[in-house]
Amino acid sequence: MRRARSTAVLAMLLAGAIGVIASTQTWIDVTLDDGAQQTIAVAGADALPVLTPLSLAALALGAALSIVGPVLRYLFGVLGILIAVLVGVGTAQLLFATPVSATAAAVTEATGISGTDAVASLVTGLSLTPWPAVTLLAQVVLAAAAVFTLVTARRWASGASRKYRTAEEAGTATGRPHDAIDSWDDLSRGDDPTA
Repeated sequence: MRRARSTAVLAMLLAGAIGVIASTQTWIDVTLDDGAQQTIAVAGADALPVLTPLSLAALALGAALSIVGPVLRYLFGVLGILIAVLVGVGTAQLLFATPVSATAAAVTEATGISGTDAVASLVTGLSLTPWPAVTLLAQVVLAAAAVFTLVTARRWASGASRKYRTAEEAGTATGRPHDAIDSWDDLSRGDDPTA
């Protein structure tokens, strides 16, 4: 089941990375009725403020999923689904409805005009780039990876936790005599090597 773990980890990392990249790209081109028909590019992080932090969280989940034990696998699977739903719903709303409120911050920054009604009256056109669709697809991948984690987590090998155990915890002998370094290690654990 090592392949199942790798698949889930890579899918979560990929979805998180796409979300982070998408947050810096232009999602909406806004045309303003300001006499010059000015066009403003609205980045993904401005259109959907939760995109960057939740995409970073998905990256962290993917990285941590590679080393956690069985209980945290299930928790991370649930968190992955939650992140995918939150970002996916927000992205779908932008993709299918494109509310003017998603562009309000960028329009206000460019023109100094604030207020939902004032911004709406200034905007004459909105056009989407492919990035919202790419982000929505990434959230589908994240949700699939999270569900896959929940389904297969029980059968994953616990290789990472065994890898970092000491020889005593693993129950194996080192096959060498006790030396000064071992004495320091004993002191670190609270054992007195002279007793």
